[in-house]
Amino acid sequence: MVDYIVVGAGFAGSVMAYKIATEHNKKVLILEKRSHIGGNCYDFTDENGITRHKYGPHLFHTDNQKVYDFLSQFTGFEPYEHMVLAYIEGKNVNIPFNFNTLYQLFPEERAKQFETALLEYFSPNQKVPILELRKIDNEALQFLANYIYEKMFVNYTAKQWGVKPEEIDGAVTARVPVFVGNDNRYFHDKYQSIPKEGYTKIFEKMLDHPNIQIMLETDFKDICSIRKGKVYFKNNAFEGKVVYTGPIDELFEYQYGVLEYRSIDLQFETVDQEYFQEAAVVNYPNDHTFTRITEFKYIHPVHTDKTTILKEYPQPYVPTENLPYYPVFTGANQKRYDQYETLAAEVEQLVLVGRLAEFKYYDMDDVVARALEVYETID
Repeated sequence: MVDYIVVGAGFAGSVMAYKIATEHNKKVLILEKRSHIGGNCYDFTDENGITRHKYGPHLFHTDNQKVYDFLSQFTGFEPYEHMVLAYIEGKNVNIPFNFNTLYQLFPEERAKQFETALLEYFSPNQKVPILELRKIDNEALQFLANYIYEKMFVNYTAKQWGVKPEEIDGAVTARVPVFVGNDNRYFHDKYQSIPKEGYTKIFEKMLDHPNIQIMLETDFKDICSIRKGKVYFKNNAFEGKVVYTGPIDELFEYQYGVLEYRSIDLQFETVDQEYFQEAAVVNYPNDHTFTRITEFKYIHPVHTDKTTILKEYPQPYVPTENLPYYPVFTGANQKRYDQYETLAAEVEQLVLVGRLAEFKYYDMDDVVARALEVYETID
């Protein structure tokens, strides 16, 4: 007997499965096409004794008390404040751009001029988009805004999204902050931490319930189908609900075309030295074809003579060849998603939740919050 089918064992699917199994006391079958649970948050200990995030670095940070309390049922947390550097003009400097960055890149007198100008117009510890700096009638701040845009943002974004620098919409710079102060932390949320035993253990504990059964290496289409607005499970009409967290265009066999994402070619390397770089992540906006290097020993400290690093090479997403990471938000893609969402609405048993099913970008805490929210709407 199966009451609910959950497609995908990442955070969206796992949170939904746990809540349904424990609070509804219903039988849940999880279908996961990969060979492991945890989705993109899956981690493991590699040959160097280092905890490696298989699908790129995942840093937990949130201001959402409900999300923090929920996940704390399954893990203890170690405090972790993420630091990121950017390789600019031959040196590694702090980002987001702050007062320390000013003195790392400019002569002291010029840096002091920028600092004074920022404090004249903005409050200490304020995050200011460079678009705002550009609007101020102050030569120093306009120069600073243009400098940050050119040196830190435009080429990185071009690599990340596969476009030419001149094709980047200037309005996007609104997302690029300058921090009015000396705080080098990348995030400023109330909770910034790493699960003590890693992310995979969270999923193992969350899904360890007699009402939950997991089938790995099993695609939804292997044992289920949708015909005339009805779900069939092993060729029998299914009376329960399907919580779907996978790609919505794949579910409907791409009949309106493929939704566009950016993917990443992840290249791990073992380096025969204790540490490779100065921080957990170093971005390379203007050099190399990769965007950043992550060194996992900073995230999960361990004493070893070697270290594991990860270089990320952005690339186009191609179904069946690589994984969809970042939705590409264009008018055409939104229109295409709306068509798929209309199809999904015709299947009363179908519940969509998560990044791929909803064609939205969610941080970890956001997708947990979303799953908890959607759970409250189901029967």
